[in-house]
Amino acid sequence: MARAPQAAQNQRAIEDSEFAGLAHARSRADILAALHTTPEGLDAADASARLAATGPNRLPEPPRRSPLKRFLAQFNNVLIYVLIAAAVLKAILGDWIDAAVIGAVAVINSVVGYLQEGKAEQALDSIRAMLSVSARVRRDGRWVDVDAETLVPGDVVRIGSGDRIPADLRLLEVNNLQVEESALTGESVPAAKSVTHVDFDAGLGDRTSMVYSGTIVAAGTGVGVVTATGTATEIGRIQTLITEVETIDTPLTRKLAQFGRQLSVLILVMAAVMLVVGRWRYQFSIEELISAAIGFAVAAIPEGLPAVVTVTLALGVQQMARRRAITRKLPAVEALGSVTVICSDKTGTLTQNEMTVRNVVTTRHRYAVTGAGYAPDGDLELDGAPARLADHPDLTEVIVTMALCNDARLTETDGRWQVVGEPTEGALRALARKAGVDAPMARVAEIPFESAHKFMVTLDEAPDGARWLHVKGAPDRLLERSATQLRAGAAEPLDRDFWDGWVDTLSGQGLRVLAAARRPAGTGDEIALDDVDSGLEFLGVAGIVDPPRPEAVDAIANCHSAGIRVKMITGDHVGTARAIAREMGIVDRPDPPALTGADLQAMSQPRLREVVGEVDIYARTSPEHKLRIVSALQAEGNVVAMTGDGVNDAPALTRADIGVAMGIKGTEATKEAAGIVLADDNFATIEKAVEEGRRIYDNIRKSVLFLLPANGSQSLVILVAILFGFALPLQPVQILWVNLVTGVTLALALVFEDAEEGLMNRPPRPTDQPVVRLADVSMIALVSVLVAGAALALFFLGRSGGHPQAVAQTAAVNMLAMGQFAYLFNCRFLTSSSLRPAALRGNPWVWRTGAALLVLQLLFIYTPLMNSWFHSAPIGWESWAVALGFSVLIFLIVEVAKAVGRRLGY
Repeated sequence: MARAPQAAQNQRAIEDSEFAGLAHARSRADILAALHTTPEGLDAADASARLAATGPNRLPEPPRRSPLKRFLAQFNNVLIYVLIAAAVLKAILGDWIDAAVIGAVAVINSVVGYLQEGKAEQALDSIRAMLSVSARVRRDGRWVDVDAETLVPGDVVRIGSGDRIPADLRLLEVNNLQVEESALTGESVPAAKSVTHVDFDAGLGDRTSMVYSGTIVAAGTGVGVVTATGTATEIGRIQTLITEVETIDTPLTRKLAQFGRQLSVLILVMAAVMLVVGRWRYQFSIEELISAAIGFAVAAIPEGLPAVVTVTLALGVQQMARRRAITRKLPAVEALGSVTVICSDKTGTLTQNEMTVRNVVTTRHRYAVTGAGYAPDGDLELDGAPARLADHPDLTEVIVTMALCNDARLTETDGRWQVVGEPTEGALRALARKAGVDAPMARVAEIPFESAHKFMVTLDEAPDGARWLHVKGAPDRLLERSATQLRAGAAEPLDRDFWDGWVDTLSGQGLRVLAAARRPAGTGDEIALDDVDSGLEFLGVAGIVDPPRPEAVDAIANCHSAGIRVKMITGDHVGTARAIAREMGIVDRPDPPALTGADLQAMSQPRLREVVGEVDIYARTSPEHKLRIVSALQAEGNVVAMTGDGVNDAPALTRADIGVAMGIKGTEATKEAAGIVLADDNFATIEKAVEEGRRIYDNIRKSVLFLLPANGSQSLVILVAILFGFALPLQPVQILWVNLVTGVTLALALVFEDAEEGLMNRPPRPTDQPVVRLADVSMIALVSVLVAGAALALFFLGRSGGHPQAVAQTAAVNMLAMGQFAYLFNCRFLTSSSLRPAALRGNPWVWRTGAALLVLQLLFIYTPLMNSWFHSAPIGWESWAVALGFSVLIFLIVEVAKAVGRRLGY
């Protein structure tokens, strides 16, 4: 009973934990009171009671479908329906071999889908893996190590450099604490933390009084009180977003599903008309009509289409892999080719995620620094010419100070330079190497950087015994402590306006500005903040940036030429985002519109839909904001590709039509949520993948427009025979033969077609544009009539010449096959003429499949076994000659129709 008051207090602490959701905007005392705890933490009994109420500090596994359900779900696809229908019809006809082959294709396709499915489940597994496994917590008045899963709201936790934050914490104490939060916020540099509460509406990246579960301590130490655990943490909210996000089918999937439904309805209607006419006008028997209907359905269903689409996408996967884009799901290959908007994270995607010094400003000059990243490759230039340090002592002193007042070091692994320490210090270390500066001074003492004073101080001793205080930090803090500035090796009075102007100029260009100052030191071995309160000699400033990838600038220009908008969504400040967007060519106006997370928070979704098309820069965004932006773009009819590397990008990547993750610097959660992973983290790879996606879609369209006339001509032959009451010119098994040799051989040749000229100068295809357009229907109908008419002509020529029905039917089958081969050359170029030499070269598979077709036709016509199976018979050379003449005529008529279509703008 003695525990009852405490139990009630624990329950109130749990209920009041919602108050902790505003912890960043509340004082430390308020938060401790709301959580019914103290800086001494909880006792073990209180912690156990709270753990029973809140549950363990882990992200729960979502409900999963059984493997059997996941496998069966793969059959819920219009392409699989077509395959199954074709297999059933072939089985009904007794063609068990073809039925087995088509059924095997359906099963194989489903197995591939089953193995590639589950990206959201794997993403959640990856997020759960980001959580800390242990924590240093104050229990019963002493510090102990506990399993991170046992943390509860109200626990007081200590964190230090290299630690993964075990839960969301409101900071109570900090000592130079900097936390790597890019996975949550997208910021390219660690965030400096403090104990001072911030505004209520501060974005995630501005909540300096908080640290969040799953992020990593880059430097310093701190103590904080747990405000949220498990699913209540920020990373838990992201997991919830992923589970709630509705995935979007790719454009190809939607269009093929629509096409399949329309084709099914058309087949049913035409079969019904055929049955009615055959029964009531010509009194065909029920058995004859059923056989004719099956033959008509087999002729009309393009059973080769799913196989062709799957092979086309599979080859596209291989081609994209050669271009450093790893595809996790087949439809994603084509989806990239239809995007109208690419929403790109800035850090590590458009930029290199490696801080680089761009400029150094002294009292005399502004120096440019070439090279990018931490690799010590580059030069210092003045007006385009190399700047020799011997001629520029002012530059030398700035670099020496920033190299000495520095704790970072650079390492090279497998040819790649990396920083150990704070990224901005790594940039300054790389600057010193580029300049060839070697400052042989020994550090005696230091004052580390802290957010309270925003600078670092080192006491360094030269070989001759001279001692100097070197200071590096925020320009305003150093300027207010400086009395003089260095010019030509001598001190002169400080010109504050001069430096404020340069700081504003560099900041306006999106650069992070750090200043350097110095003063002589005494003989003591200890230093304090009072030693640098005044009397500093100001040396200069350095402008640092996470530089754009040069190849990404060209890729963005190519995207614009292709009619694709590129939008930057970043956690960085709006000024930095604007500067990088201008430099990369995302925008070309000097003051482009931009929206911040606060703007988005205050904006309704309908209002966001109104402006989202015109705004290309979004800054200080949260995972919810990114999700809203993608949803608003999709609501306006856009096909959206979303790129990212942090776990904060995972919900938006899941929602986007195609998610693109970074393979090198991306989190595992992001990779698993994406449809495509860039092996080189290069935005330029996306542009190449878009080109490949467009080529793949073109080839799929070519295959569709090739297969449908083949089916149309066969079904038209059956339909005409029934409607006019004469003997069937084709046996059902002969129809199967034509489908086999043309659909599975000739159609595959189009899979290997190269991209047509001007592919990336076309605008993206409209999202409501069907796979088969109105102009295509006219072409399909024309070719169907031409090929069917030629086949019927040969059938009647054979019958009128006194040949048996088997010979006449074989001649008709041969005409169907040769007519399709002629039409194959028409399909090689959808938007231009095939009456040119290029139609005969460039794709060796056209001739390989043509040769295979000829061999198969010879077997079909002249071997007794095939004559027995397919009711065929040998034909004479006259029949071959007539078929060849009709084929050439079909090719020429189709080219005339294509020319007319181009003149009419189709």
